[in-house]
Amino acid sequence: MAGQLGGIPVLVLREGSERASGREAQSKNIEAAKAVASAVCSTLGPKGMDKMLVGSFGDVVVTNDGVTILKEMEIESPAAKMMVEVAKTVDEVVGDGTTTAVVLGGELLKKAEELLEQGLHPSVVTLGYRLAAENAKSVLEAVATEVLGVDGGRTEGGEKGEGEEENEEVLKKIAKTAVTGKFAEASRDFLAEIAVKAVKAVAERTETARSGRGGKRVVDTENVSVEKKVGGKIAETELVQGLVLDKEVVNPRMPRRVAGAKIALVNASLEVKKTETSAELKITSSDQLTAFLEEEEQAMKRMAECVKESGANVVICQKGIDEVVQHYLAKFGILAVRRAKKSDLARLEKATGGKIVTTVEELSASDLGNAGLVEERKIAGDKMLFVEECENPHAVSVFLRGGSEQVLDEVERGLHDMLRVVGCIIEDGKVVAGGGAVETELALRVREFSASLKGKEQLAAEKFAEALEIIPRTLAENSGFDPIDKLVALKAAHERGERGEKKAGLDAYTGEILDMWEAGVLEPLRTKKQALESAVDAATMILRIDDVIASKRESLPPAGGGGAPGGAPGGAPGGGGGMPPY
Repeated sequence: MAGQLGGIPVLVLREGSERASGREAQSKNIEAAKAVASAVCSTLGPKGMDKMLVGSFGDVVVTNDGVTILKEMEIESPAAKMMVEVAKTVDEVVGDGTTTAVVLGGELLKKAEELLEQGLHPSVVTLGYRLAAENAKSVLEAVATEVLGVDGGRTEGGEKGEGEEENEEVLKKIAKTAVTGKFAEASRDFLAEIAVKAVKAVAERTETARSGRGGKRVVDTENVSVEKKVGGKIAETELVQGLVLDKEVVNPRMPRRVAGAKIALVNASLEVKKTETSAELKITSSDQLTAFLEEEEQAMKRMAECVKESGANVVICQKGIDEVVQHYLAKFGILAVRRAKKSDLARLEKATGGKIVTTVEELSASDLGNAGLVEERKIAGDKMLFVEECENPHAVSVFLRGGSEQVLDEVERGLHDMLRVVGCIIEDGKVVAGGGAVETELALRVREFSASLKGKEQLAAEKFAEALEIIPRTLAENSGFDPIDKLVALKAAHERGERGEKKAGLDAYTGEILDMWEAGVLEPLRTKKQALESAVDAATMILRIDDVIASKRESLPPAGGGGAPGGAPGGAPGGGGGMPPY
């Protein structure tokens, strides 16, 4: 890129940089985003297909989880990376709906490209998209259904409320919808029950709501730890009312099973501490050496005695435990584990009701956690510690079993989606119908809204409505049905009568148009909202780019040093680099 100053060229960018501007830049960006969407669209729905991703080191990932596919793909295009960020954002915020967001974003750009070719300015298109998105969100709120008893369905006295059973059934339907089409679908009833129980266990009321009934509940799914172990069947997966640690007891003379456990959580090393500053100790006689060693042993013995005096019979230590301390702990009949993760220690605090202490000397009976059973078990050749039967735990573990690493990883991804969507419902309490029902309703209502707009943005709003139809179209196509026929049937159902059948969606197994609420195909409102917002944000951002300036890439010289003739690093004449591929 260069300018002219009195006939003399002036370099603005470094030599080797490349630039694409105007329609060329827009076309390349849109094509890159559409390519990302097309890569995952075949995974959408109950009959979506899987992708096999082979890494540069030969590691294999088999999945139909949108965000996992995009993370594993080595994408170079900047615009394509923006679409990957859409999937990551949706995954972090709501856990599910990643494929929907990317497919919708790609379709929005495809429809926008048609408008750009007709001569519309990108800012007009983005304005129309924004107006249509605001209308779509208001329609979403209108068609959402409030779920009864999301606060747990319990009365003030703590007894079971009349809405709890109905609430659990709705939560299970939502969890099963999230895992439908994934590898774990065969065990979805079993896994849905585990997911609902786990999320309800870790759900906590906010500080302001604890004093009153019916307050807001928050769910942190990080408090549901997932431990995987190859071997067995998926049906052998269990929910542990406590925690599973991938650790073993430190000393063979310690007990392997402790009932009625009093657990000390220690964030300190049970070893002789080194001095903060450099120090030198001179010993001139054997008596001095003996006295020094005895004092060191007494200090470590005192650590074990502090644990015993507190009443603890189990010690979970985040740092190391000296062999002498291990000896005395074993002598006192105390089970000990070392090098526990900081996150596991925090979960144990929530599960057992104990407190993490930083010095063992300050340990007291009030700091101890409680568990009905702490036991070391050997599973698939490895020893693991089970902290079970905790009373009212606010952190739990799901112990996953499966036939291979690939199976376990895919089941874990499905379980992650289930946990997150159930958490969304417990927090928000609003659901919408799945099976393309909500997108069909949005498309019809946004098309009506577009007629009320006066300027050219009306055309963009119409294209927005058309883009929303990509979800039911893709569902039909992936299920082996004619997408046009099914889309026409869906629209007819939604327009039928005065109010229409707003919950009518496509049954991917039979091809019939059914009431998705009665069919049990439900999704959280938050999932649909976030997918819509993220897709629109990415599409409008890409549309507003009319210039791509790529700096020259630096290449490392080959091993042994030196460059190729011509001064180009890496042995390539002329330097190399250039714009990232599209």
